[in-house]
Amino acid sequence: MYSITEGYAPFQQYQTWYRVCGDLHNGRTPLVVAHGGPGCTHDYVDAFRDIARGGRAVIHYDQLGNGRSTHLPEQGPDFWRVPLFLAELDNLLAHLGISRNYALLGQSWGGMLTAEHAVLRPEGLKAIIIANSPASMALWLQAAARLRAGLPPEVQRCLQEHEAAGTLNSDAYRQATQVFYQRHVCRLTPWPEEVTRTFAAMDADPTVYHAMNGPTEFHVIGTMKDWSIIDRLAQIQVPTLLISGRYDEAAPEVVQPFKDQIAGAEWVIFEQSSHMPHVEERDACMRTVESFLDRQPTVL
Repeated sequence: MYSITEGYAPFQQYQTWYRVCGDLHNGRTPLVVAHGGPGCTHDYVDAFRDIARGGRAVIHYDQLGNGRSTHLPEQGPDFWRVPLFLAELDNLLAHLGISRNYALLGQSWGGMLTAEHAVLRPEGLKAIIIANSPASMALWLQAAARLRAGLPPEVQRCLQEHEAAGTLNSDAYRQATQVFYQRHVCRLTPWPEEVTRTFAAMDADPTVYHAMNGPTEFHVIGTMKDWSIIDRLAQIQVPTLLISGRYDEAAPEVVQPFKDQIAGAEWVIFEQSSHMPHVEERDACMRTVESFLDRQPTVL
């Protein structure tokens, strides 16, 4: 088994909660896990702690505004920008003393953050895993529209009617969005407890999600709506693994630029998964990540 340590990293005048599974200083390159959203919590990506069983420490953290980290519901959209979360990540790495040797896995928005971090070429970054992430929000929205067009006609009508009326908090609209989520976010029935825990936390404080994304996965009106990293991807020079699911809302066309622009990038598509292979095909996903890290000469 492995040890578990929890703590808080002071960040500006705030606190970033983190948890370390395993020994950070046993000589092996630790894996840092960045959750999605923006506005989720670490809970739904908790499965990656399985990797610690093999002796590689795994660090989860709740990004600012989420989970057990400092919440700031009074902050407006201009506060919630990519540089804030890049600074928070750098601060956490320094706090843990691993800035010179670490691997980074980001899921969904966390993968976007991972790419933003990697293009800066930090000295200690040894490898990255970008899981279920878009290379641009324009591609994400195009894919979302295509997938949404495949929903039952009555579901599509419900979504359109409530979006036109501005009644996005209605039970009917929530039920209609759940049809999309069940197909393209997590196909397990029922959802694992850690996934429902994250969604409950987002419902309790949707500040970050609403500011950066918007009300739903396919109705993006927040500060990230024009985001793209495609023209910067060639700057990434560390070993890269791409992960997606066959039914993923991060459809192949939104992942393809990572494959095209990052030299040597590997891409694994999980055939029974949507947006969460780490829970939908948990064992296979963990083996894939572990194997990738173990094969890299840059990773101890």
